[in-house]
Amino acid sequence: MENITYTRQGDYLIPDLTLPTEPELPLGRYALMHRDYLEQHKRVTYLNLLTQGRLNEHLYQTEQAALQRLELLTKQLSAEQGVTEELKEKAPMQWVGMMNNIRSQAEELILNELIYR
Repeated sequence: MENITYTRQGDYLIPDLTLPTEPELPLGRYALMHRDYLEQHKRVTYLNLLTQGRLNEHLYQTEQAALQRLELLTKQLSAEQGVTEELKEKAPMQWVGMMNNIRSQAEELILNELIYR
């Protein structure tokens, strides 16, 4: 059992609590969006992960899953919609427009599936 120390604040003894240290992990855009969502809408989950020292790991895993899903969805949607390297050479502006739409579709799915859950 862990020894807990207390600090006197007037008539009260307040426990000296510290959060466990977490490894520093590179957190990208999706991880930060997920953190903000957890903090604002899933407060209990956020605080549990934070106090257990697992928040950064959870956010990092979410980021990696989102990036992998984005790559996979982009490839699948490109194939379905006929966006090819040939189109890129023949009609670059059309290709860019279609790829932007595909990326937006993929990102919308990722936000719903991974980030805002």
